[in-house]
Amino acid sequence: MPDAALAAGREKAAAAMADAATAWLDSLSEDQLPLAAYDSPLHPDAEAERLRWFYTPTDHGGLSVRDQDARQQSLAMRLVATGLSVPGYATVTTVMGLENVLDQLEGWRVHWGRQRGRDPGLYWLRIFGRPGDHVWAWRFGGHHISLNNLVVAGRLVSTTPCFIGADPATTELIGGTLRPLEGPEETARQLVRSLDTGQLQSALLHPSAVSDIVSGNRPRVEHGDTMMHMQDLWRGRFADPELDRLVDDIDRRAEAGSGYTESDHARVAITIPPKGISGRDLNNEQRHLLRRLVTLYTGRAPEFLADAYDTHYASDTVLDAVHFGWAGSTDAGEPHYYRVQDPRVLIEYDNTQRYANHAHSVWRDLTSDFGLDVLAEHRAHIAHE
Repeated sequence: MPDAALAAGREKAAAAMADAATAWLDSLSEDQLPLAAYDSPLHPDAEAERLRWFYTPTDHGGLSVRDQDARQQSLAMRLVATGLSVPGYATVTTVMGLENVLDQLEGWRVHWGRQRGRDPGLYWLRIFGRPGDHVWAWRFGGHHISLNNLVVAGRLVSTTPCFIGADPATTELIGGTLRPLEGPEETARQLVRSLDTGQLQSALLHPSAVSDIVSGNRPRVEHGDTMMHMQDLWRGRFADPELDRLVDDIDRRAEAGSGYTESDHARVAITIPPKGISGRDLNNEQRHLLRRLVTLYTGRAPEFLADAYDTHYASDTVLDAVHFGWAGSTDAGEPHYYRVQDPRVLIEYDNTQRYANHAHSVWRDLTSDFGLDVLAEHRAHIAHE
């Protein structure tokens, strides 16, 4: 996509977001606004809060869906939709609805210190700054969802980290099956199964799957990062000893299932340059699968941005630099993990927990998660004025 068209698309997306965010904020009461509206990302305390993101069922910060009336909920979801493609929005709302299925699966017993532990209304929306300001941002998140967007100078400049998970990853329906992340999982499996012995040796990160995404919920991903443990993925420790023990137990069972030691975690650590097999070492059919896999993730973004990524990864030179790594079994229904990485994009996927029926997936920007590079340039420009 030409740069002019991409810039126009970023402006169009930012305008739609500003309109939707303003409409939502205008609908809120005086009691709701302090939760929904936060200081500008240019304010240090607000920026520190903006960079705290989660994918566990903890308080993500903001005004929850369940604490809004029906009209406010509709306006909130209108804003969420402006940050996603149509398939991306459908996937996110499906994952939210899975909380009802998970509640039943767990026998309605898990409470996480709340009246209802698995609650499709516990997804939080927060605006940073005023919509339409030179710098403003918004995020939406809850269990297995984290969407983060930054607007600078009337342009959408960042849509990552973008996390979507699914628990259960596979759900039986009447006459069918629901798999919200089927495309990314099956495309990667098809790719790894197509590798010959030598290629697989290059791609294999570890014979066993790590029990979670390795980058975790860090605000920045750096060389040498290893998997974060469950206790560090929440907004602080639980005051309730029972819940604290539950988190410890989940982590202990996950580690026992993977069989990982510290040396195993070091083996699958994030590295720059990346591990795995590069696009240049794949045949044409495999390169097609790798390109499709990347764009299934970038395709979560609004269509104009997704189209730009499609064009970007259509370049053979660009695809040459993309690396694909796999850990665990290649059999369907068995624990597995994969990673896709180039100089900018980092993609991770794991389906290991709950007998490989609990999936996590994340798309990150190694150079500009949360738009940090653009904000740094903006601050430097202000300092020199």
